[in-house]
Amino acid sequence: MKKFVYYYLSTIPLQLAPAITIAQTIDSVLDEVESILPGIIQVLILLATVVFLLGIITYITAGGDEKKLSEGKKYMLWGIVGLFVMVAMWGIVMLIVNTFNLGGGQIPIGPGEGPINL
Repeated sequence: MKKFVYYYLSTIPLQLAPAITIAQTIDSVLDEVESILPGIIQVLILLATVVFLLGIITYITAGGDEKKLSEGKKYMLWGIVGLFVMVAMWGIVMLIVNTFNLGGGQIPIGPGEGPINL
C-alpha cells in the first residue's frame, strides 16, 4: 500500500510536465493545474476512504489479536484524519473565495449602476 502511494505521488510531476512544456503563458499553466486538481482531490478522498474501510475490515477480522486490533484502529484514525483535513481545507478555501468574491462572476459597483461582468 505504501509503495503504491509513493509511486502515485512521485508520478504527479510527470503528469503535469506536458502541460507545463506546451503552455505559452502562466494563465494556461494555471488552467491546466485547475483542470487536473479536482481529479487529484477525488483520488485523495477515495484513498482516505479506502484506508478507513481497510481499518474497519482489519478491526472486524482481528479475532481478538491485539496487534491487528491496534492496526485496525490506527488505519481508521488516519483515514478519518485524512478525510477531515481534506474536507476542512476545502471548506476554508470556499469560505475565502465566497468572502472575498474571488470566484469570478459579477462585481457590484453601487446603487443604480449595473454590475461589471468579469
